[in-house]
Amino acid sequence: MTVSENTTQWTYACSTLDIPENGGACVLLAGRQIAIFNFTLKNTWYATDNLCPHKQQMALSRGMIGDCSEGPKVACPFHKRTFSLENGLCISDPTLSIMVYPIKVEAGNIFISL
Repeated sequence: MTVSENTTQWTYACSTLDIPENGGACVLLAGRQIAIFNFTLKNTWYATDNLCPHKQQMALSRGMIGDCSEGPKVACPFHKRTFSLENGLCISDPTLSIMVYPIKVEAGNIFISL
């Protein structure tokens, strides 16, 4: 299902019930693995690539989320590279970054704009 708002294409990703509180899960959208994070401590949702560019592993959805002076972040569960959930920049290695995607939640459904 795709919804259009002001030329932004929103694609249904999953139900809010599919994503653990203060954690993440992965969905496959348009052939891409997208990590969705439910940051309940801040009442905010984030969507990023699931691929950690450090070792090319699909793992970010299983990473720990938290907050630091740079804002909300996710740490790769394997090698602990940390990425901003707001802009995708790697906090621990400025040569790395990930894609972040607009996300919205309506009536218990999560939509991502790719």
